[in-house]
Amino acid sequence: MVLDERFEEVYDKIKKESFLENKGLGNEVGYYVFDYDPEDELKVRKKVDEIVNRINSKDDLSFKIINFDLYDIIIGILKEKNFLEKTFKFEEKKGKEFVKRAVVKSLKLSQDSNLIVNYILENTPEENAIVFLTGVGKAYPLLRSHQVLNNLHQVLDQVPVILFFPGTYSGNDLRLFNTLESNNYYRAFKLVE
Repeated sequence: MVLDERFEEVYDKIKKESFLENKGLGNEVGYYVFDYDPEDELKVRKKVDEIVNRINSKDDLSFKIINFDLYDIIIGILKEKNFLEKTFKFEEKKGKEFVKRAVVKSLKLSQDSNLIVNYILENTPEENAIVFLTGVGKAYPLLRSHQVLNNLHQVLDQVPVILFFPGTYSGNDLRLFNTLESNNYYRAFKLVE
C-alpha cells in the first residue's frame, strides 16, 4: 500500500469513536505502531504534520492530537538541565559511548522516574486526545522505542498512543531501520498494514 493511502487509513481510523475509547481486542489499552520504510522518513514527517493539522483544525471533532517528538524532548530536557553543551565537550574528550551512557543516566531512561515518560504524562490530557510518538530514528541510539513504550504502557492508559516507527513491527518485535533488533514488544497493535 502506498504511503499516502496508509495515512488516509490512519486518518479514517483515528476519527472513529471506537478508536477513541482506547480499547484493544482484549479490552487492553490502545497502543499502536505505524511502521514504515526508513527511506520514507521525510515524507512521514510531512504526513504526520498534515494529519495533526488536519485533525486539530477541525472544530467538530471531540479530540486533539498531541505529537511528541522523542528527539526534541531529549534535547529540551538536556537544555533545561544545562547539560546539552556539556555533552558536546564530553563527546570530544571521551567519545560517543561515554556521552550515550551519560545522557541515558541523566534522563533516567532505565528507571521508573524516566524523564521522557514523565514529560509525556505531564503534557497529555487525561481524555479527548491521541498521543503521537515521533522522532524515534533521530533519538537513536540514546533512546530505544521499546523502552518508552514499555514504561509508558505502565502509566498512560487513558488515551490511545501511536508510535511512528522507521522500520518493521512484526507484532512481536520492533526492528529499527529494518536492521537493528530490539527487545520484544507484544503490547501494541499494528495500526495499518
